[in-house]
Amino acid sequence: MTQTSQPNILILGVGNVLLSDEGVGVRTIEQLEQRYLFPAQIDLLDGGTSGMELLPALDTRTHLFIVDAVHQEDLHPGGMIRVDLSRSPGYFRNRISPHQLGLSEVLAAAEMNDSLPGHITLFGIRPKSLETGLQLSEEARQGMEEAIQAIAASLHELGMKPQPRE
Repeated sequence: MTQTSQPNILILGVGNVLLSDEGVGVRTIEQLEQRYLFPAQIDLLDGGTSGMELLPALDTRTHLFIVDAVHQEDLHPGGMIRVDLSRSPGYFRNRISPHQLGLSEVLAAAEMNDSLPGHITLFGIRPKSLETGLQLSEEARQGMEEAIQAIAASLHELGMKPQPRE
């Protein structure tokens, strides 16, 4: 990215809010929207359990931040991992979640259509509970807070400064 180009960023939260911690990506988007005002170059999207209908949202993006529950064995429940999917594109193929097959297909289709953002970062949080319920576990809430801080730091690195809401 050159000095003159402006980032065009999508922060995408995915997950099933009916399965407690599986909805941590969507809950993170809700918290970001409640806490911050974002520059015009940043869009937030609750992707829920969507699949190919997310494809148009990727057009013209330079950066894609994905927030999702990940089933990473070496993370403790509520642990957060940041993965550069630009360097590890197969990451989602190795994760099991009701919606991730759809997301993996969306990223593959975007790559085939030459609309895949050049920079893709996953902020993954390991769930503690996948039981039916609308509330996050305390562990998932802690992971969500860590993800919010990591997203804010990543935006600052790009020269984008979300403003706290009053």
